Amino acid sequence: MMLSPRSRRRIACLFPQTLLLVVAPGVARADQFLEVADGATIACRVSAHELTRFSLVGDQFASVSKIGTGTPYNDFAVSNEPVRGDIYVSVPETFAAARISFFATTKKGYVYKVSCPIAPIEAAQVFITNPAIAHDDAAHWEAESPPDQTAVRLIQAMAGNATLPGYTVRQASSPPTRVGHLEVQLIAQYQGAALEGRNVRIVNRGDKPITLTSADLAPQGTLALAADTMDLASGAATRAFVVSANGGDRP
Repeated sequence: MMLSPRSRRRIACLFPQTLLLVVAPGVARADQFLEVADGATIACRVSAHELTRFSLVGDQFASVSKIGTGTPYNDFAVSNEPVRGDIYVSVPETFAAARISFFATTKKGYVYKVSCPIAPIEAAQVFITNPAIAHDDAAHWEAESPPDQTAVRLIQAMAGNATLPGYTVRQASSPPTRVGHLEVQLIAQYQGAALEGRNVRIVNRGDKPITLTSADLAPQGTLALAADTMDLASGAATRAFVVSANGGDRP
C-alpha cells in the first residue's frame, strides 16, 4: 500500500512544527535566569545583606572591573571563585547607592555590564546564558566533517539519544496525528547552528501492510533520512530520522 500525494503533504507538514515547553503557572522561582548577548547588561536583583552568586552557563568569569568609592565600608565587594569561575557580590549595610554596577569579562572573551538594584532578599543566584556560546559549540561540531557526513552523524546521535555540543534538544508533548492509516508523532527535535534533526515515530493503524518511501517521509529541503524499517505490517511502528537545514539562525 502506497501513500497518496495528499497524505505525503500532510506528513511533511508535521515535521517543521514548533515545539513549546510550557511551565506551569504559579511556580515560584527563587533563582534568577537571564539570557544575554555579548556587551549586554545583566539586570538582576542582588541581596542587600547576603551573598549574590553570578554563574555563567558554558563559560566562566575571568576578571571584574569596577570603580571603588575609596571608602571600604561604603563599597560593595566582588570576589572571583577560581574553580567554577563564578563571582560573588556582597553589599555592606553602609553602602549608600541603590544599585551596584561593574563590568565582567569571561574566559571565552565576552564582556557584560552588571547593573542590579539592591533588594531585601535572601542569598541569591543569577544564572546567565549567552546563546552565542551554544551556537559556536554546535557550529564547531558540525564543521568536524563534510556536510553530508555531519548529517549522518546527527542521525546516529538522534538514534542513540545522544547529547551534542551546543545542540538544543526539545522533547515533543503533542499527541500523535492521524494521516490516513498512519499515526505520526514527533518525538524530539535537535537544533544546532546549521542543521536541524527530527525524531518521528510512525505507526500503521490500518489492516494492511504499508511500504513507506523517502518521498513519504522527507519534506522539502531534507538533507538526510533514515528509518528503522520502511515496511510496516498492520499495527507495526518505525522510527524515522530527518535532517534538514536549520530554519532560523540563532544569535
